[in-house]
Amino acid sequence: MSDWIAIGALAVVGLAIPIAMMTVSALLRPSVPETGKSTTYESGETPTGGTRIRFNIQYYMVALLFVVFDIETVLLFPWAVIYRPAVQAGVPMADLLWPMLAFVGVLAVGLVWAWRSGAISWARSPRATSRKTTEDLN
Repeated sequence: MSDWIAIGALAVVGLAIPIAMMTVSALLRPSVPETGKSTTYESGETPTGGTRIRFNIQYYMVALLFVVFDIETVLLFPWAVIYRPAVQAGVPMADLLWPMLAFVGVLAVGLVWAWRSGAISWARSPRATSRKTTEDLN
């Protein structure tokens, strides 16, 4: 039971400290409202135009796929490092190879799905499209 008391005390302290810090800073800070404080700060420049800019969603898709496959390489590297010493230590090849092949297979299925669904197909530029149509006509 004493372990739970320690965990509860830690939770209370973990919540009390940030709340106390926010309360003290709200009470001590100077409150001088002016228009300059409520404007958007853009590195010292006066912002122009609207804040709603539409970005192509494919930038985010490529970033997410990069993160997924970057994590794959992070998980493959330690396996590759211990592969030879494990084989030399007498670990059966199937015990080493099949889990990693299953992992890479799941990622390959994900890549094929992303490729077929068009998640990594970039929209063609008008210049590339016009070049392709002129090549098709010739």
